[in-house]
Amino acid sequence: MKALLSRQPGGPETLTLEEIPDPSPGPGEVRIGVRAVGVNFPDLLIIQDLYQIKPPRPFSPGGELAGIVEALGDGVANLKVGDRVLVSPVRSAMAEKAIAHAGNCWKIPDSMPFDDAAALLMTYGTSQHALKDRANLRVGETLLVLGAGGGVGLAAVELGKSMGARVIAAASSAEKLALAREHGADDGVQYPAGALDKNAARALTDSFKAACGAQGAHVIYDAVGGDYSEAALRAIAWQGRHLVVGFTAGIPKLPLNLPLLKGCEVVGVFWGEFTHRFPAQHAANVAALMALYVDGKIKPAVTERFPLARGGEAIARLGSRSARGKVVVTVG
Repeated sequence: MKALLSRQPGGPETLTLEEIPDPSPGPGEVRIGVRAVGVNFPDLLIIQDLYQIKPPRPFSPGGELAGIVEALGDGVANLKVGDRVLVSPVRSAMAEKAIAHAGNCWKIPDSMPFDDAAALLMTYGTSQHALKDRANLRVGETLLVLGAGGGVGLAAVELGKSMGARVIAAASSAEKLALAREHGADDGVQYPAGALDKNAARALTDSFKAACGAQGAHVIYDAVGGDYSEAALRAIAWQGRHLVVGFTAGIPKLPLNLPLLKGCEVVGVFWGEFTHRFPAQHAANVAALMALYVDGKIKPAVTERFPLARGGEAIARLGSRSARGKVVVTVG
């Protein structure tokens, strides 16, 4: 089979497309014929050895996929050959075939395209866990979403609306804000790209406050970090919740007097670890997401598709922060 491999730490340009033997599933595992792979920011980090998980090389990037079950390992009873599934979390997805734990495979309806399936679970699962389990977002609250034009950000916009919140989208371009509005955002704030000086940060806080209203943001969904985090935190409501989701703009340093003065919480969101520690709750969340998809209340915004041979380019799109919505690598 063909696989896109990382043989040494480096950027997307270091990945090579190679022929390697087909993998065989072990006990409790299945082999998937891959049809589509969702691209996420951790893919950029993991190939540079900058992610918290460092798999042995060579490995393929890609943490979520959709495809067809080809072979079953011993003890697998919940799946059969020919099942259409999405798989997340998974490793080494950017290949023609991949091995997955059967418990991480979720059957998908015939009406769900493979690219939608590959773009669903990591982004919507992260955002659902953040808003529902960590923030307890309530009807009528104001939700401020940083990075609202990206995969997890758009998922947060859609899920926030489905939970009855007023959603303020924040993004770095008018095009990204327009996409967020198409997915339900009530209002938007465009922030400058790059580092913010004190004046720019103060102006951004003022923009957040104006958009969120007198009370401020009850929940801040922060998948961006960098200088944007403090600017947003200064616009939080009394006893608000600032969700730490990711750091596409770098890891911020937050002054801890702000949580004291606002009586607010800074809440970490680690969806992958949550899925391991609380599998029953995770399964219930996945079932809820599937129902929302079937009902037409959520739909991944797949804006770009790359063939497997150009998977490095797909990952580079996230590194440049130029991607809108979800980028998918198609296989076969």
